[in-house]
Amino acid sequence: MKRLLFIAALIGATSASAQDSMRMAVTTSFHNSGLADVLLPEIQTDLGLEVQLLIVGTGQALRLGEAGDVDAILVHSRTAEEAFVAAGHGTHRREIMYSDFVLIGPSDDPADVGSAIDAATGLQRIATSGAQFVSRGDDSGTHKKELRLWSDAGLNVEGFGDGYLSVGAGMGAALNTASGMNAYILSDRASWLNFANKGDLALLFSGDPALFNQYAFLPVNPELHPYVKAEQARQLEEWLTSARAAKLINDFTIGDENPFVFNAEAR
Repeated sequence: MKRLLFIAALIGATSASAQDSMRMAVTTSFHNSGLADVLLPEIQTDLGLEVQLLIVGTGQALRLGEAGDVDAILVHSRTAEEAFVAAGHGTHRREIMYSDFVLIGPSDDPADVGSAIDAATGLQRIATSGAQFVSRGDDSGTHKKELRLWSDAGLNVEGFGDGYLSVGAGMGAALNTASGMNAYILSDRASWLNFANKGDLALLFSGDPALFNQYAFLPVNPELHPYVKAEQARQLEEWLTSARAAKLINDFTIGDENPFVFNAEAR
């Protein structure tokens, strides 16, 4: 009887432990920033919840959510996120914080992107100058934003020829390629600030409202996937939208810059 009670207690402890963890798909840009290293230990301390990250591009994160392979996602492509929720894959979309995208390129700026009046003009100058441009090409939030910016500028990347290189990789690898080629690239600000192999690249253009970069939290729908940890996702969302999270996010710096601004609204 004692042995049976011990086994039952062990099973119960294992089950409780499993319930105190969850899986969340996050973008490579969020992970590259270093902010996850600040937030996750505090989440575990405050909630007793271990958040296991799957670090992928936004497109892959959404596909993991559709398959029920994660309990929640934190991504940055509003149109794709709203489609995810509209299709019933997520229960809702909750904005958490924002950053911005920046145009990076050779410090001597042969396309004169730095003096552009807006991002569209900067991209048009890159295209007409014949300069090289590196794209992530990985269906990430950054890649989706890049394609939308080209479209808004009235340009089709398929007509660029050899000047446009799609690498199908994360932000760090794409930046490494751009550094090696001394090419232009669109990056999220945090990844650029943390990037160590800048070479002759420089931040040339930022500040256009079109480069706004919103991050949102989407719980996976438990009605489609009953095994997802909806309660843990709810607890995490409550924490991520709290005053405690706001301070940690707003106080987070890379060098002397604050790459993220908390903007979650109370409910």
